[in-house]
Amino acid sequence: MTWLPRRTRTPSGRRPGSRPRAAALTAVALAALVPALASCGIRGTSVPVDAGAAPSRVSCKVPAGSVAPAQPDSSPVTVYLVCSSTLAPVERTVTYPKQRPADRLQTARALLDELQEQPGPVEEEAGFSTAVPEDLEVTGPRAGDPREALRLSVRPEDLPSFALAQIACTFGESGALGRTRAAVLGGPGDAAPQRYACSAEVRTHPESVPGAAWGSSAPAG
Repeated sequence: MTWLPRRTRTPSGRRPGSRPRAAALTAVALAALVPALASCGIRGTSVPVDAGAAPSRVSCKVPAGSVAPAQPDSSPVTVYLVCSSTLAPVERTVTYPKQRPADRLQTARALLDELQEQPGPVEEEAGFSTAVPEDLEVTGPRAGDPREALRLSVRPEDLPSFALAQIACTFGESGALGRTRAAVLGGPGDAAPQRYACSAEVRTHPESVPGAAWGSSAPAG
């Protein structure tokens, strides 16, 4: 009888040398997979990406006591500025010409100047900004316009929605202009002035109220 040598197996039943061979095949497969992933725009990373701190919420409120007290030749006024995509009131002081009382046009021009002025450091830190163009001008009513009408150098419906809302609310809430909660505004052309109300919707969502659809007819003077 001829005895044949017995094959040696590992405890797991695999032949010797099978594990290194499998590991080598796995490494080759992974090496071939890396370029394919890169070509698909997928990148590996060894550290988490720092996206920075979450944006902080602004107060939309100027701290009490930060507004300069009104001087003998100045008066406190309220203007509406943009903050967190809404309108919010800000207290300021304006100086009128020495003659008293200031007429409607002087008041409107003083308020427009304040709306065109960039917020100071305290207002900016609170989150305020303005959308009113620096070259915008205002004049009084023409013949046939309502008595309270004001004419702008740009058609109201052509202004940015935030700018028009700022003007309508600042003029409409001004005690010196009658506090009518609205502004009657016209442009440089022959079109009749329209009434732009400063409603809660306008103050909360000024970007969603287009000028052409917002204005309503004002009674003739």
